[in-house]
Amino acid sequence: MAAAANALVGSADAGAVVLEVLPIIVAETVYTLESFYEMDRKEVASKLLVFLQSRGIKAHEGERVLDALARHRDYNIHFADAYLAAAGAETGLSVASFDHDFDKLKDIRRFEPKA
Repeated sequence: MAAAANALVGSADAGAVVLEVLPIIVAETVYTLESFYEMDRKEVASKLLVFLQSRGIKAHEGERVLDALARHRDYNIHFADAYLAAAGAETGLSVASFDHDFDKLKDIRRFEPKA
């Protein structure tokens, strides 16, 4: 499997194909590398940031995903929370959450839902 994946990425790098990467695939990749393979969060985020900006790679919601990976790397928050924060920062919308990790991010407005 690894050889086939490397060949596909090589084809993208050579300009033969364009690989379209959805945000959910980035999230699953982050989760798998960090939990199953026990890779360091900063290493995973840094490598994915490089990969997603490589020739032949088209990241859907590219700027938001790159922002989310940087937040995940820099603020020690889960990728899903980092993605939500990136969306909030991009749109200017507040984030409804009980998670105080969002308070680390000064460009995000978080509020806790009330009963």
